[in-house]
Amino acid sequence: MKQNQLFMSWLLLCIHLLFFQFPSFSSSFNFLCHHDESDALLQFKSSFTLLPDYDFGFGCFGDDCCSYYHLKTATWKNGSDCCSWNGVTCDTISGHVVGLNLGCEGIQGILHPNSTLFYLTHLRTLDLSNIDFTDSQFQSHLHFKFGRFLSLTHLDLSACYFQGEVPIQISHLSKLESLRLSGNVELVWRETTLKRLVQNATNLKELYLDQTNMSSIRPNSMEFLFNQSSSLVTLNLQQSGLSGKLKKSLLCLPNIQELDMSENDNLKGQLLELSCSISLRILSLSDCLFKGPIPVSFSNFTHLTSLSISNNNLNGSIPSSLLTLPRLTYLSVYDNDLNGQIPNVFPKSNRFQYLYLHNNKIGGLIPTSLSNLQQLTDFSLSNNFFSGKIPDVFGRMTELQYLSLDSNNLEGQIPSSLFTLTQLDTLDCSYNKLEGPLPSKITGFRKLIRLKLNDNLLNGTIPPSFLSLPSLVDLNLTNNRLTGHISAISSYSLETLSLCGNQLQGNIPDSIFNLANLYTLCLSSNNLSGKFSNLVSLDLSNNKLNGRVPSWLIETSASLNLSQNCFTSIDQISRNIDRLAVLDLSFNLLHGELSMSICNTTSLQLLNLAHNQLNGNIPQCLSNLPSLNILDLQMNKFHGTLPSNFSKESMLRTLNLYGNQLEGTLPNSLSNCTYLELLNLGNNKIQDKFPDWLQTLPYLNVLVFRDNKLYGPIANIKIKHPFPNLIIFYISGNNFSGPLPKAYLKNYEAMMIVPQVGEKTNLQYMDMYRLNSTDYYDSVTIATKGINITLVKIPTIFVSIDLSRNKFEGEIPYVIGELGALKGLNLSHNRLNGPIPQSIGNLTNLESLDLSSNMLTGVIPSELTNLNSLEVLDLSNNHLVGEIPQGKQFNTFTNDSYEGNLGLCGIPLSKKCGPEQHSPPSANKFWSEEKFGFGWKAVAIGYGCGFVIGIGIGYFVFLIGKPRWLVMIFGGQPKRRVNRRRTRLRRTNVSTQMVQMS
Repeated sequence: MKQNQLFMSWLLLCIHLLFFQFPSFSSSFNFLCHHDESDALLQFKSSFTLLPDYDFGFGCFGDDCCSYYHLKTATWKNGSDCCSWNGVTCDTISGHVVGLNLGCEGIQGILHPNSTLFYLTHLRTLDLSNIDFTDSQFQSHLHFKFGRFLSLTHLDLSACYFQGEVPIQISHLSKLESLRLSGNVELVWRETTLKRLVQNATNLKELYLDQTNMSSIRPNSMEFLFNQSSSLVTLNLQQSGLSGKLKKSLLCLPNIQELDMSENDNLKGQLLELSCSISLRILSLSDCLFKGPIPVSFSNFTHLTSLSISNNNLNGSIPSSLLTLPRLTYLSVYDNDLNGQIPNVFPKSNRFQYLYLHNNKIGGLIPTSLSNLQQLTDFSLSNNFFSGKIPDVFGRMTELQYLSLDSNNLEGQIPSSLFTLTQLDTLDCSYNKLEGPLPSKITGFRKLIRLKLNDNLLNGTIPPSFLSLPSLVDLNLTNNRLTGHISAISSYSLETLSLCGNQLQGNIPDSIFNLANLYTLCLSSNNLSGKFSNLVSLDLSNNKLNGRVPSWLIETSASLNLSQNCFTSIDQISRNIDRLAVLDLSFNLLHGELSMSICNTTSLQLLNLAHNQLNGNIPQCLSNLPSLNILDLQMNKFHGTLPSNFSKESMLRTLNLYGNQLEGTLPNSLSNCTYLELLNLGNNKIQDKFPDWLQTLPYLNVLVFRDNKLYGPIANIKIKHPFPNLIIFYISGNNFSGPLPKAYLKNYEAMMIVPQVGEKTNLQYMDMYRLNSTDYYDSVTIATKGINITLVKIPTIFVSIDLSRNKFEGEIPYVIGELGALKGLNLSHNRLNGPIPQSIGNLTNLESLDLSSNMLTGVIPSELTNLNSLEVLDLSNNHLVGEIPQGKQFNTFTNDSYEGNLGLCGIPLSKKCGPEQHSPPSANKFWSEEKFGFGWKAVAIGYGCGFVIGIGIGYFVFLIGKPRWLVMIFGGQPKRRVNRRRTRLRRTNVSTQMVQMS
């Protein structure tokens, strides 16, 4: 024992002498790094370049790492100890580099096979995440290089932009405990590679393969592959192209704690009931195609802290036991078809912090046990069917920051406890039936940023306290019954102030001009007066403003909406209007000529002067303004010729000049407008042949030339697929002749795409354009039974052809039956002859068919009874004979559908058929009643009355609720689903719809 003590004393003395008496030796001893590894690191650094500042943060994965860049390599200097460099870790005994962390370093380059990085064969941890290795192939010459790191336990190559297949040699890294390849979207997995990796890396605990390509892995293989991964604790397969049904084995891995399989659109089937005992803490299965109820067995996940199953097709009710899980803090089930009520079971011990239930079909009362959720920070019930009053339960929810109850059927007054919350930053109770006055005193809301109470029944005045909240950015009280004056505003952080659609009166307060951050102001549909100053967006539409539009107002606003007022003229527009991006003066009383000064703006994106009394020529400059997207001058009195110098750089998406007095020919330069989606030149005096040179426009949806003086045949096709996206083709009321344009009809690709039944999408509209607070929808005027109706919003499902009132002759092409998406077909008032094609019976989406006033012969094909959606039928004034088909929709049509055909007989006509007049059965057995398996009675009951009579179409359409596309625009209830990739917690205020009948 004494000898050991003497030896240790001697050893300490030697160390003391070496380090303190011989400094040069001490310095040499501290220099741990091996020179060859130091050189390798410096050469590796020199092979890359520094990213520009504006690229920092692009595509970052990890813990907000790219909100800053470390620039660790700035400490790498030649001649210094590499073990002291930032990002470098050395073994304390051998001095070898065993760790390299350059994650988010802010460099870019190509990782070459001869890179000196691969000389560091002692590496145990390697982090190169978020380095731009674009054009570096992960396989071939690189795979054997990474395979040299046999000691690696942690490898992070997330978001490096690697391409190609993952090489089989990655399975040689048998000591791996963590592998992260997230965000390499062009990195492709093969089944054998993944299988070998999982087999060999027996200590693998973390596997992040999200946003890589696993689409080639067979659905049935997933269970087998990961059943061998008993060590896995974290598995992330988000957005990796998986398909098939979810396997129990993935949820029952013995050590799994975090599992993310979200955003795999081809994962489907039901969520499975599980009998295994698991330790899952985090489970995300959102944004897939799962259906059926939420399994009751999920309530056995007693360790669960986070569950996300949003944006699927789940139905049924929420299990009450799920709401009482002891550790659950995050529950997201939004965007499903869940129904029933929320069980009133929240215990006092509940730990919920985030509860997202919006966009379902849940109803009933809001449970009062919510008051027990004292740790709740985010809560959303929006877009459901909740009714009754909002319970006064929020006083104890002192941590609440986000509350969204919008788009329900809630009524009564807003509970006072809401206005005491001090941490709340967002309160949205819009689109309900809330009533009563706003509270005069607010004790909370010191951090409130967004307050949305629009589209309710609130009354009384706006209390001054609502206009003096210190942090308020967005205040929306639109479409209520508020009265009185607007008091002084001291919420200086306000950016958006929306008070439209109330009964406010008096002058606009001068304090508005002190709001330096305000860029959107909506005061339309009130009884206000006064003047305005410099704003980015100003909406004064639908008031009673009149007189001249002052030029200073145009000069000081970037977005100006003065539509639906009584302005009569525009002052001379000055040259200082570079800020102007949106100008909407539609539906006023403007007269005179449009000033050439409008050409001075280079930022104009939307110009809407529709429905005024403007005259003179359209300024040529409007055809080549560099930023112009929307030009709508319809329903004015412009004359002269069209602008003729549309440039190849044109950004025009909508050109609507309908209802003017324009003449001359169509300018060929229109073919330069390659982004054009709508071209409406109807109801003018244009005289030309059909512009076949427009057929190359790739995005054109709507083409309207109706009621002009166009002439000649339509036969010239220059390309294989003309008008590839056209869904509305109106050329009625011209002098076109010759046969119907068969070559076009058989190539209208977009008209052949039939919407799938049950698609989870809202009714969408063509070209909804939004800039700041201004919304613009494309519009079109249609003709049905001699009545013109203007659709101010065009549904994308409204596919229609109108070739009526021309001089077309010959037979109706059989290929018209291939346009399966057609909703309306009008070939009336031509010189067509021959039979009605049986193929029209294929158009099962057709709601309106008008073949009247032609010279059609033969019988009415029985195939037409298969048009189950048909609501308007006009075959009058032809030479049709035989018995009128019976059954299904045909039993709903009246005499005027068939009048003027002396050879027709049978119901609904009074003329009965003799034995020789009965229509022969069709040879086409495909459309037989036996094929469908049901008779006409069931269909007639299911579809009801669908006829429309004469001048009363406008009234009667809404009375009977048909046609469906029209009712959905103007009076129908919108679908409650929202688009699956959108932010689910916001709602857009859609302006009042208008129908014009002439």
